[in-house]
Amino acid sequence: MTMRTKSSLALTAVVAAFGSALAWAGDAAQVKWSAVPKSETTLFYPGQASYQFVTSEQHPGSKPLVSGMSCVQCHKGKEAEFGNKIVAGKAFEPNPTKGKAGTVKVTTQAAYDNENLYLRISWPAKAAGAFHEYAAYKDGKWETYATNRSNPAVASGKMKASYEDRFTIMLGDGKSVPAFNNYGCWVTCHNDMRYMPNEAKKADVQAHPILGTAGMKKDDIRKYLPASRTNPSDWSTAKSPEEIAKIKAAGGFVDLIQWRAARSNPVGGVDDGYVLEFRNFDSGKNHFASNLDGKAKQPYFMFDAAKFGSKAVSADQIRKKDNFLIKSVNAVAFDANAGWKEGDLLPRYVLGQAEGSAADNKGTGTWKDGVWTVVVVRPLGLANGDDKSLKDGGVYSIGFAAHDDNITTRGHFVSFAKTLGFGAKADIQAVKLP
Repeated sequence: MTMRTKSSLALTAVVAAFGSALAWAGDAAQVKWSAVPKSETTLFYPGQASYQFVTSEQHPGSKPLVSGMSCVQCHKGKEAEFGNKIVAGKAFEPNPTKGKAGTVKVTTQAAYDNENLYLRISWPAKAAGAFHEYAAYKDGKWETYATNRSNPAVASGKMKASYEDRFTIMLGDGKSVPAFNNYGCWVTCHNDMRYMPNEAKKADVQAHPILGTAGMKKDDIRKYLPASRTNPSDWSTAKSPEEIAKIKAAGGFVDLIQWRAARSNPVGGVDDGYVLEFRNFDSGKNHFASNLDGKAKQPYFMFDAAKFGSKAVSADQIRKKDNFLIKSVNAVAFDANAGWKEGDLLPRYVLGQAEGSAADNKGTGTWKDGVWTVVVVRPLGLANGDDKSLKDGGVYSIGFAAHDDNITTRGHFVSFAKTLGFGAKADIQAVKLP
């Protein structure tokens, strides 16, 4: 069976189930992309290079950065040199991934009308990573079957590798987080995050009064801005919720827009989130949720056999059969007595329609001839407290990241900070549609 990036059953049913939720697709299809200028950006593998490094004496450019210079002013054109060196394990990467490229070239096109920004992004990928993690029925229990290649269990051969491709856009207003203009995504990346040199211990995070079990219920550390800590290099010095609320109200966050091949694409969605004290989703309901009940030790949903053809998938179908589990489309409540067989698989996540501020962005992606092409649609003039509002005449700081090859966290490719302009001079200039 030919690899597809969406289930035709799922997409048809989603349109019927969600009604006008996917009406945006018609508007995006009307953009004549052949008339929109292209901008090419080289993304490179960063390894464990972090905010702590770029601001330290080890980095010759630390003082120029503090004085207002940007990374790209010194390093433009050196992306391939950096990426190839790091991915080979010669710097910032203690555990090189075999076969991983050092760079990837991304082509972007931007257009807008009175209502939306239309951002078209394409980049090469050897395979369509349109599938994610799974749970398997084994010895009468449900356990994780497949996950990302960064996980030690995959490297040791104990688990299979399966993880979705993603494309991330980080967006700033150019004023509220000035360091983002200079450092780009490095302002959000720290030594104490997952898979980084000083990774915070799970027990320590859970015990933290603000981030842990008694507060935000986190058990690891992900992206955060220096302003969210009293010590910018120590995750545990998190400021109080009241202080964070004031920073957020003043616009002191960066937007995080993320297209996911498995967890948002099948329902025409693109994550809407932001980075401040953590990597947060916007308010409302996101496109995906866990399908594993931690207490009952079993899934919440299974496939509706009448619509999907079976109640589960098998290992040999993962990359041959579209298997997105979608509420109100092909998912039904899990039945523990449905006659499960050894090796039956169910997706680790269940999809649905986003709601609230989390539903602002729409998008669709296709993989053809070794290239992903994704169109992201974002409304202009958003007034939500967790969004950067895009306006005609505005110039915004923007950074990109691409995940492929079943790898997550630092195993991605990143860009230096660029600018996006609406009818204004910038690295990427959005064209006003007639």
